[in-house]
Amino acid sequence: MTLTDLNRLFDYHYWARDRMLAAVAALPSEQFTRDLGNSFGSVRDTIAHLCDAEHIWLTRWKGGQPTGFQDPTRLPDIAAARAEWANLEREMRAFLQQTNDVERVIEYKDFKGGARSNPFWQMAQHVVNHASYHRGQVTTMLRQLGATPPQFQDLIVYYRELQS
Repeated sequence: MTLTDLNRLFDYHYWARDRMLAAVAALPSEQFTRDLGNSFGSVRDTIAHLCDAEHIWLTRWKGGQPTGFQDPTRLPDIAAARAEWANLEREMRAFLQQTNDVERVIEYKDFKGGARSNPFWQMAQHVVNHASYHRGQVTTMLRQLGATPPQFQDLIVYYRELQS
């Protein structure tokens, strides 16, 4: 995996995020925060988890030690979610621009204090894959709410759009 490959993967990640957020933007506030019994309860809580996860990995890559997840109520509406994730995207892209060794093994401690290490490229792939999983959950929650799901978010659709 090259840095070019990782940058393209993150381009896909943010393209898919934007499609998901566009669909979520149509939700009334009550539906955005309604507990649907999913992994993270509501659409809002799932989006907060996605932002948290991205921040946690970015912190680890920069040599920090994150302490856990934030309170999802920090995102009272879709505008707040968009703003937080846009800031994360800027940080992520700046970090990727400074990265020159995707094979570099990064050591960190998980939240239980366990020592962990992986090459950077594996962690970066995990961030994108993890987000895909939870975007699928958001799609299901939108359907449960009777809302219109996002446009297709598949990686192959992204590649096809790049070609056209």
